[in-house]
Amino acid sequence: MLSEDLKENWERVTELLARDFGDGEKPDLDAVLFLIGVQELGAPKRRFKKDEKVNLMHIAICRVLEPYGYYQFEGQDPDGWPHYTLKEKLPNLKPGEQTVLMKEAVVRYFKENELL
Repeated sequence: MLSEDLKENWERVTELLARDFGDGEKPDLDAVLFLIGVQELGAPKRRFKKDEKVNLMHIAICRVLEPYGYYQFEGQDPDGWPHYTLKEKLPNLKPGEQTVLMKEAVVRYFKENELL
């Protein structure tokens, strides 16, 4: 279950992204992760293939969970794609718990990057 503070901060994240990217429509968690992946890749004006979109979401998950000690940034490949190493196995969480962890991590990312 989301705390009130997390609910408020998540709402702020989705409102910000809806205003800047979604024509007023609030993005879901997957869309937010995709946008973080694009940000981390540094290629906002590019079209992505389906497999690249999956890779962008993976980059975002690694990046937002890095401060929790689950992943470590290793560097970029020759094409500029970030790569991470799994440092600690992710805990077995129920789907709702996974969502809470990811939303907490995304809010933290936005705060650390001074976007909130």
